[in-house]
Amino acid sequence: MLRPVLRLLSVLLLLAVTGGARGGTLEAVPADAPEWSEEAPAVARLLERGYQAERQHLPAQAASHYCAAAREGSTEGQYRLGRLYLIGQGLARDNQLAVNLLAVAAERGHERARSLLGGLPAGDRLPDCLTRGGAPEAAVAVVDEVVPQDIVDRYVRALPADKRRHAQLIQKLAPRFSVDARLALAIVRTESNFDAAARSPKNAVGLMQLIPDTAERFGVRDALDPEQNIRGGLAYLRTLLAQFKGDVALTAAAYNAGEGAVTRHGGVPPYAETQEYVRRILNFYRAAHHAPQGTRVAVAGGVARS
Repeated sequence: MLRPVLRLLSVLLLLAVTGGARGGTLEAVPADAPEWSEEAPAVARLLERGYQAERQHLPAQAASHYCAAAREGSTEGQYRLGRLYLIGQGLARDNQLAVNLLAVAAERGHERARSLLGGLPAGDRLPDCLTRGGAPEAAVAVVDEVVPQDIVDRYVRALPADKRRHAQLIQKLAPRFSVDARLALAIVRTESNFDAAARSPKNAVGLMQLIPDTAERFGVRDALDPEQNIRGGLAYLRTLLAQFKGDVALTAAAYNAGEGAVTRHGGVPPYAETQEYVRRILNFYRAAHHAPQGTRVAVAGGVARS
């Protein structure tokens, strides 16, 4: 009874990822770009490289990257690897492995895996790569490789209309302040989640959560006005980046706790809130040093343009 159900699941997934039949055949297409998430940077990079391999029609290489991410506990890696086993184009199709992987991801809260799985029973067998073997050579950690632009663009496109307008305004204004828009977006996502009316118990206001002293310092008359708030926050970010020589951790810590706290402690202050804040910014931005878009940054094995 299970085999016909697995075959049906395979067909349904193919329809879901292709949009239906084309000329009488089903043509598998790459998955959407990975979501901009708080995955550890090394894991996020594995997912992104798997996605790039899929776009280049290299399913075995994509599976290797996804499996390495899954081995690190990534539910997105488990989902994407299961999807590849189910599609089976360029990779040996294995419906049972696919169901087992989707079940693991679904059990850990992955909604797309849960919707594909339905109520199908899963077994214990998992791919060998999850239990032995090292990460693919191409997955060696990079140095100062900022989150890819297409990942951020997908995130911005998926925002509700009002938040999307704010995010696009940040992308437009950030270069005028010599601030990488991806860092500015990471700050705003963490500060207010793009809510222009956000207020904190510490009297921080708006998209970039400006306190009254900071607003006055940078000429912001109405901190609830989205553009004024963004301009004031970007001006502050530019000042901090210059003061801390582009160090993202110190800049983020200063944005959260103030320049004085960072200077007094000689680094990220030992405040739980600030340390969690810095962790989130680094996980979103991925790079330890600020790299304005269009500049060259060092990576393992060469140079990349951010």
